[in-house]
Amino acid sequence: MRRKITVFIIITICFLLQSTLFQAWSFASISPNLLVVVTSSFGFMRGRKEGMWIGFFCGLLLDVFFGSVIGFYALICMYIGYVNGFFRKRYFPEDIKLPIILISVSDLSYNLLVYLFLFFLRGRFQFVYYLVHIMLPELVYTIVVTVFLYFILLRINQKLEAIEKRSASKFV
Repeated sequence: MRRKITVFIIITICFLLQSTLFQAWSFASISPNLLVVVTSSFGFMRGRKEGMWIGFFCGLLLDVFFGSVIGFYALICMYIGYVNGFFRKRYFPEDIKLPIILISVSDLSYNLLVYLFLFFLRGRFQFVYYLVHIMLPELVYTIVVTVFLYFILLRINQKLEAIEKRSASKFV
């Protein structure tokens, strides 16, 4: 129960930061995608199932507040969390390279899917413009923020796992 409450608080804080503070600190109207960072991080730290659920709730928040169709962002974020969960066995907490690569690929695939379904299918074919002016700057900004946010999420996850191990050992 403690993990669920903590994850709910993390998602809420990251959503509020993404939609308020980082919107004010945006460069050329580009802000980092913190919810993709949270979804990817918990995906490879905790596995496919938890990454999928966290991605679903992160995407649902985006759908409710910013989306035109309920479920679009939830589905994309859910897949991102699920796919990142496959890398749980290759994940080592002290190595930052895999998380940076996975979060970068997740953010890029998120933006590609948003472009494909929200712009390309409506006849807006300026992919190079979208890539240069939206995708790549957001990717760079997200990576810079990831370096700081990842370690915070890692410490929270490690503390929660230690608490869960202590409480599990009391019942054995």
